[in-house]
Amino acid sequence: MTSTTSPVTARPSLTARPLRCRNCGAERAAGPVSICEQCLGPLDPVYEPGRRLPDRQTIAARAPSLWRYREWLPFDGEPVLSLDSGFTPLIEAPALARRFGVARAWVKNDTVCHPSLSFKDRVVAAAINAAAAFGLDTIGCASTGNLANAVAAHAARAGLKAWIFVPETLEAPKVIGTAIYGPRLVRVRGTYDDVNRLCAQVADRFGWGMVNVNLRCYYGEGSKTLAYEIAEQLGWRLPTAVVAPMAGGSLVTRLRKGFAEFLAAGLVRGAAPRLYGAQADGCAPIVRLVERGGTQLEPEVPNTICRSLAIGSPADGVFAARAVRESGGWAAAVSDAALVDGIRFLAQDTGVFAETAGGVTAAAALALARAGRLGPEDEVVLCITGHGLKTLDAVSGALPHAPLIEPRVKQVAALVEGDHS
Repeated sequence: MTSTTSPVTARPSLTARPLRCRNCGAERAAGPVSICEQCLGPLDPVYEPGRRLPDRQTIAARAPSLWRYREWLPFDGEPVLSLDSGFTPLIEAPALARRFGVARAWVKNDTVCHPSLSFKDRVVAAAINAAAAFGLDTIGCASTGNLANAVAAHAARAGLKAWIFVPETLEAPKVIGTAIYGPRLVRVRGTYDDVNRLCAQVADRFGWGMVNVNLRCYYGEGSKTLAYEIAEQLGWRLPTAVVAPMAGGSLVTRLRKGFAEFLAAGLVRGAAPRLYGAQADGCAPIVRLVERGGTQLEPEVPNTICRSLAIGSPADGVFAARAVRESGGWAAAVSDAALVDGIRFLAQDTGVFAETAGGVTAAAALALARAGRLGPEDEVVLCITGHGLKTLDAVSGALPHAPLIEPRVKQVAALVEGDHS
């Protein structure tokens, strides 16, 4: 490998955990690598089984960020960057519960995650600390949008260089929301999968920390904090069901891991929730794997307005399908028209404006409820992962026309009478 970067000095207060292959069990030292050299399986951080874990009171007294759960994140020592991401609101939504026909419903609102308004701030917070531990001065990613925003924002405030690669068809607001931070932004002809393959080569060629490539095993652990926060914000108990969007599939697998870790630590009561995955019908390889069973994922060519979930060959797709089935949950794919309606009714029922992935999650939850997968005794959490300002074009044509009037009360009265007629 040839490197063109000059590594910065690693932070002595922070070290990354060693790694173990999820498939063959082979172990290796910590490093910017995500694939097992022996079997090509994915690597996961190894945690000391006897490490001291905090109790509820200790966690609750800590600063409101994802680092309040640092004993379950893949580092030893104190985090040094992105200390304020996570701990987003969990909003109860009675109108949504009535719509779904369930006992209670909540929205885990990562549309306000800091600093880039999506749950990708969680994974980048983990990845950028891995980069610091390894002494890297350049990070980057392959992205369908939200990750590009997050990497650019986190790198800018940390003073790191960033190289970000996106498909050429990425929505303009997400391109702008990345470029404003001053990274090296590169548009690539092709799909996300083409971009991702390029970034794997780039990581090897230049020695950069590509957060969802060679830092992926550390990056993915940040997603677990959604599960921890849900449990704490529900009063240290678990819901019966969680609905989450699936792109690469990592979020669903890490939700399962996070809930299991809190149960094992004795911090929560109740059973692990059933997990439900959501995708757009125009790119739903994980949903179709859940539906047909088996272990062989069939890649797809994306054809949907939900570009943030448009990954035709998801890296964690097989693991996500397994997590969904083994939890007792299921998966649903929804049309583009349904996801636009999901954005609308989610906003009107909860006051949360979601991007297209949130519309997929809301619409899939409704479809699952109508299919009897969610029942009247269920307590359901919807993971809403990005802000609607990122995908305005998706809904602009679906909203009613606003009338134009003169500044006269008489004309307002005519509108009021028209509404009542």
